[in-house]
Amino acid sequence: MNSINLPSKPPTSPHPILNFSFRIFFSAGALFAIITITLWAFVFTGHTDIDAQALNPLYWHGHEMIYGYALAIVAGFLLTAVQTWTGVKMPHGYKLLGIFVCWLLARLCWAAFALGMTVGGSSASLLYIAAIFDMLFVAWMAWVIFHAVLQVKQYKQMGILSKLALLTLGNGLCYWGVFSNDMNLTRIGMYLGFYLIIGLVLTIGRRVVPFFIERGLSAGTTDVIKLRNSKAQDIASLLFFLAFFIVDLFYPNKYLLTITALGVAIVNIVRLKGWYHHRIWQKPLLWSLYLAFAGMCISFVLYASQPWLGFTHSIAMHALALAGIGMMTVAMMARVSLGHTGRSIHEPPKMVNAIFALMVLAFISRVFIPLVDMSDYLLWVMIAQGAWIACFVLFCISYLPMLSRERPDGLFG
Repeated sequence: MNSINLPSKPPTSPHPILNFSFRIFFSAGALFAIITITLWAFVFTGHTDIDAQALNPLYWHGHEMIYGYALAIVAGFLLTAVQTWTGVKMPHGYKLLGIFVCWLLARLCWAAFALGMTVGGSSASLLYIAAIFDMLFVAWMAWVIFHAVLQVKQYKQMGILSKLALLTLGNGLCYWGVFSNDMNLTRIGMYLGFYLIIGLVLTIGRRVVPFFIERGLSAGTTDVIKLRNSKAQDIASLLFFLAFFIVDLFYPNKYLLTITALGVAIVNIVRLKGWYHHRIWQKPLLWSLYLAFAGMCISFVLYASQPWLGFTHSIAMHALALAGIGMMTVAMMARVSLGHTGRSIHEPPKMVNAIFALMVLAFISRVFIPLVDMSDYLLWVMIAQGAWIACFVLFCISYLPMLSRERPDGLFG
């Protein structure tokens, strides 16, 4: 009897939000961005019972923005993009829910810790539970991506895979520092995670930003937009950034910091010049990505000038976080959510301009204004926090309905 090739059974999931990882992680990440900064505003002003002896409140904030918010968006993006890159099915349905629940339980434990809730007589006990689920989340996500990439032998993705492995290590160092009462170790784990996320943004952004600009400007016209990129720029950016984060984290020499930070800035300013087209300002999904990259370049200039001008390291770091994580993730989520739910990328929700403008306001209030006026520092921080929260509230209003519903064309995705 001749064998018959039957069509494969189409994938299913119990709810549309579990069809692809971007749906549930973008939704949860946006909601978490609102909740965690609202909670941070109370922690920052001393209105919670966080156990400062167990963990520096600043490190609570840093850990949750990096390994909570940013890593959720990375998971949503990579667990979707890797399927496109490799053709290997990524987790959906209950398997995807399992990965997500690990992330969620870790976040709930960290929030309960900040609020001073107790387990076994100590709020610090919550962090032991958080550690278990957090490490499961990162390791599970990394393993799924490793398996898919190695299955099709796409060794060009090894840079991304190595960053995921190091993110697992960085998160482990954060917890090790907490449990051993070594805040320096926690600081190293936190900054390692931060710079690895920025490294991922530089790597992935170099691929998708020019692609999105080309697609966005070429649609509906006879013009073929081709943007410039070069291997030399890729290598120079990688080497300067690697040297920069090693210097800033382990060997804070102001001369080396200035040289390496300026190197990253100059290489990527040249890259931005090659990506520029005057028509990006007509499309918010394009100018937002461009401004995110420009903000990162400004951030590295601030890192280079900080030792000489005397402003705090925190201003440069928050500039890089707001541009490279804040604006970049919001812009990417806004674009990816449309395309992968079968909606037109040329007809974004009407609120996108306000969404991106609020993130720009957060950047200005948290970075530029304190450079010239530190007398009202708390006010500028609170305005930035308010702009961040409002940005994600508008994002949730605009995007959660489409992320939680079936595609208009009826396809699985």
